[in-house]
Amino acid sequence: MPHLARVFQSGNSQAVRLPEEFRFNVERVEITQEGDALILRPHVEAGEPWSSLKTALTRGMSEDFMESGREQPEQQERPDTVFQ
Repeated sequence: MPHLARVFQSGNSQAVRLPEEFRFNVERVEITQEGDALILRPHVEAGEPWSSLKTALTRGMSEDFMESGREQPEQQERPDTVFQ
C-alpha cells in the first residue's frame, strides 16, 4: 500500500516531507527518474564502493520479494555447433 507525503514550497525550491519510515540518515540524496517515478537514494561519495548494495542487503527484501518464484522461461533447444 503506497504512503502519501506532503509536497510544499521552501523558498524557491519544492520540498517533500517524508514519512518517518522513509527518512534518510544522510545529508544528500541522488534523484533519478524512471517514467513518472522519482527514485531517491543516499548519495554515495567516491571511495565507498558498493555502499548502495550493502545498504539494500542490510535493509533486507520486501515481504513479496520472489513470492511467486522465479518465473523463468523454458530452456531453449539449441543446435550443437562449434565456432572456429
